[in-house]
Amino acid sequence: MSFKLRRAQRLGGASLLLLGAATSALAEDKSSTEIPAVTVTAPSPIVRRAVVPTRNPGRPTRTARARSHQRAADATPATSTPAAPQQGVLPIVTNQFATVTVVPNEEIRREGGGQLGDLLFSKPGITGSSFAPGASSRPIIRGLDVNRIGIVENGTNAGGASDLGEDHFVPIDPLATNQVEVVRGPAALRYGSPSIGGVVSATNNRIPDALPTCAPSFQTYGMPTKAPLAAAATSPCVTAETRSAFSSVDRGVESGVLLDTGGGNFAFHADVYGRNTTDYSIPSYPYLADQTRPVANGRQPNSATRSDGASIGGSYFFQGGYIGAAIAQNDSLYHIPGIDGADHNTRIDAHQTKINVKGEYHPDATAIDVVRFWAGATDYRHNEIGLADPADSNTDGVRQTFTNKEQEIRTEVQLMPFNARFAEVTTALGFQVGHQELSAPSPDNPGTLFNGLWDPNNSTRVAGYAFNEFKFTDATRAQIAGRIEHVELHGTTPDFPADFLPDGTPQAGIGRNPSFTPKSGSIGLLQDLPGGMVGSITAQYVERAPKAAELFSRGAHDATATFDIGNPNLTIETAKSVEVGLRKATGPFRFEATVYYTHFNNFIYRRLTGVMCDDDFASCGTPGAEVNQAVYSQRDANFRGGEFQSQLDVGAFQGGIWGIENQFDVVRATFTDGTNVPRIPPVRLGGGVFWRDDNWLMRVNLLHAFAQNNVAVIAETPTPGYNLLKAEVSYKTKLNPNAFGAREMLLGLVGNNLLNENIRNSVSYTKDEVLMPGIGVRAFANFKF
Repeated sequence: MSFKLRRAQRLGGASLLLLGAATSALAEDKSSTEIPAVTVTAPSPIVRRAVVPTRNPGRPTRTARARSHQRAADATPATSTPAAPQQGVLPIVTNQFATVTVVPNEEIRREGGGQLGDLLFSKPGITGSSFAPGASSRPIIRGLDVNRIGIVENGTNAGGASDLGEDHFVPIDPLATNQVEVVRGPAALRYGSPSIGGVVSATNNRIPDALPTCAPSFQTYGMPTKAPLAAAATSPCVTAETRSAFSSVDRGVESGVLLDTGGGNFAFHADVYGRNTTDYSIPSYPYLADQTRPVANGRQPNSATRSDGASIGGSYFFQGGYIGAAIAQNDSLYHIPGIDGADHNTRIDAHQTKINVKGEYHPDATAIDVVRFWAGATDYRHNEIGLADPADSNTDGVRQTFTNKEQEIRTEVQLMPFNARFAEVTTALGFQVGHQELSAPSPDNPGTLFNGLWDPNNSTRVAGYAFNEFKFTDATRAQIAGRIEHVELHGTTPDFPADFLPDGTPQAGIGRNPSFTPKSGSIGLLQDLPGGMVGSITAQYVERAPKAAELFSRGAHDATATFDIGNPNLTIETAKSVEVGLRKATGPFRFEATVYYTHFNNFIYRRLTGVMCDDDFASCGTPGAEVNQAVYSQRDANFRGGEFQSQLDVGAFQGGIWGIENQFDVVRATFTDGTNVPRIPPVRLGGGVFWRDDNWLMRVNLLHAFAQNNVAVIAETPTPGYNLLKAEVSYKTKLNPNAFGAREMLLGLVGNNLLNENIRNSVSYTKDEVLMPGIGVRAFANFKF
């Protein structure tokens, strides 16, 4: 590939074609069938060597661009476009330095799910917190959650309060999402130490990064078709998509409409969606500890949900770049299942308004290839509503309020590649600044010291980072990345007695102003191997500053059934990790295998003291208290594990391809004294068969989770294993818009938990009171106009 062509590739604007075209060896009387490439929005700021189309498979690739007199040619559409990815093909990312899990658009449409944790629940190495299935489920990666997993949307923090409590929803709805990627390894350094365990990145078209075109030669399934980034003025164009589904297990109905339009130098996007469910069906009685409570009609009490949202955005395109903005509103009213939630009719009424801005510019410069920036501002608030007295319906009202106001700006400059003799070197430099203000007031005892989970607090984060990629040969690449950030936090918490038992001494609130300067770095090697395989090895040293909740908490936390006591003396948490991977994305056998080891120094966790409390510190240690006292503490810990998934095209059958697929994942986490880190996912093993052609996809898959008996010493119980059987059939095709109105269609049925098993999620705080949904069928239909 030429030097200029490598320059022409863009990221996010940073899109890379990371999944190469693969061929399937069929029966000897059939010719090979090509598996079209899948487009992946790579999180690394370094543009790699692959010849790539931009994020949408239907968007033409840009020709080489070196100087401004060539940019007019850049806007000329290519004569052909890559085929859309064939549904059902396992996405394997081979040119990242660590594991990347991709959920493309069609899979999101088939799988559904109201939360990212639900969508990713069965992916190798990933699960969901499942506090309230369908309503609040945050992704967990390799046993790490909340304060160690970043969630971003279109490059900026998703906001919300899902990292402050497992009962809080993630304000990114899969119904309005086009692609989800789960990123481990060095690429997470661009988002900071709160992403020490990985990043879940969701993308959509709310800020258009290219002009749409309705030309038939660019029409592809899945997303609005687009012209090149800096295209000349185009004729007005309007595309629309409807997404709808019905699920039997919860009598759920969901629907969304997405519109994209543009003309001249402007492109616009709008979407609106909504979802409504009732209490979902369960296989048997949900409560393990109390068999006397009523459960009506075989449904999980207090599990109904309602959510909706809307967004509008637009971009202006100029020679060499674009700038765009969007505003989105997310609203959710959902109930909290479990004994306490059902008794008090607990529900959360949440609202988020988010403004995002992003842009990209390719200057006519010798040293700079591209400049990108992202900015976001979030205003989030939710009320936790319920009965103060379960016997008195007149006591219904707001029991707790959470607010989060957050702002973030990130800028990246990617330099032109240069020849350093021993390698071609590409460098990307980034700068990030963010500010967050949190509060959690309670209507009970307003103005008192222990009112709510914490007093208002704020934090400011400033960081710089650099990625350097070395291309020694076409087959051998290396990356060195580093980040340094400075974090300042301001809050209030009292001095507690050493044994955390009330001693009659008044607890005066004391202002705390800790600051930290975490430093992180990584080094990775990527090597092409015979047979189309790619090997990788990555080593990381990552430091994480404590977050506000870990420092300043001092109150009851209903979600975890704990009375949380923060520790203002916490120090930086350090993770030293090594990951080795082997991947193959081409040919009839595609697979991905990864093993990893991480040693944490000063691992921050909630340490249960064995003392029971109620709503205030004065109640701790009194008879009849109901929640566990938990003190944020630090200990060294070790995490080790591995993941494997594969797909084999066995041969031709009835004009299509049939094959088998399987997966396996394991994580073992212990403190250095050999005791178990709490709430770790179980070992899982799964497999199935599939058949696909250009239009149809049929699949049956069984995932077995083994019993989880490696539990914490205090307040955690073993979790039995389960078998999760799923089956699906879907059909997609292009239509004649003159006859049908729509030009593309995707229809399907998905059966979930077809064995109707009792499934309890070992990582959930409510697993002994909340069963996962029972047997159900989801019917979905997507149309593009």
